Amino acid sequence: MQQHLHPGGTSPHRHRRSLTLSRTVTSMYVGVFAGAALVAATIPGAQAAENPYERGPAPTQSSIEANRGSFATTQTSVSRLSVSGFGGGTIYYPTSTAEGTFGAVAISPGFTATQSSIAWLGPRLASQGFVVFTIDTNTTADQPASRGRQLLAALDYLTQQSTVRGRIDTSRLGVMGHSMGGGGTLEAAKSRTSLKAAIPLTGWNTDKTWTELRTPTLVVGADGDTIAPVATHSEPFYGSLPGSLDKAYLELRGATHFTPNTSNTTIAKYSISWLKRFIDDDTRYEQFLCPLPQPSLAIAEYRGNCPHTS
Repeated sequence: MQQHLHPGGTSPHRHRRSLTLSRTVTSMYVGVFAGAALVAATIPGAQAAENPYERGPAPTQSSIEANRGSFATTQTSVSRLSVSGFGGGTIYYPTSTAEGTFGAVAISPGFTATQSSIAWLGPRLASQGFVVFTIDTNTTADQPASRGRQLLAALDYLTQQSTVRGRIDTSRLGVMGHSMGGGGTLEAAKSRTSLKAAIPLTGWNTDKTWTELRTPTLVVGADGDTIAPVATHSEPFYGSLPGSLDKAYLELRGATHFTPNTSNTTIAKYSISWLKRFIDDDTRYEQFLCPLPQPSLAIAEYRGNCPHTS
């Protein structure tokens, strides 16, 4: 019987056998890959988050404006008698470590003030997923350079000796401060370039140039500030920062030098976004910083460089 060949000389029977073998091999590979995917999905950590430092749910405008974030918090007092280099303070921190360790922020009050003047920031920032240390200074008359050293001493205590040190990622630290504490914030960032974020709030300092800073810095000024007017403090601070640095300037509308001493939604939402973006490297918060916020009833001016580098 004559056998008909397909083009290329393959018999119909051989062609059918070849197709069957091909389908068998393909099914085998599909099964292997499906099994591997199932294993990866069931092994904890097999598919690690793109950013291991993300903490909390995806943010929204309402979540960063809320008085409290998604983390339950508690606090502990630190006596000035038990520390050196600064005046003690209060540590605010999330009660759960289910999501891992947290970044930490030390905050200094201003001239003649105590930690009570910036206490509102403690639970507000901690509830967003940070360990926050509002400090007292050695004396209420300490100048910015001294306050900068004290902020760093507070971070060292927080990460090395405090009862919550195990909750902190020591590579992700930041500083904030009001008035002379804001000037101290710049001093601290100048001295320790490994800091991930700095936020001076209506800062005061006789030094106006900060070309040495390598820490992403959000400068917050107030349009009605007569003690540290933006024209002679916050604006020159911001203007002197390196052009390559992640930086922003927020000028509050209808605000005074002492606006940061009471709960303020605008200060909170942009501070949270800045700390999340640069301490946690959480790009989910980029949306609140870029494009640059526009002038509004709360914002007189906002400057910055967008997009931020990763």
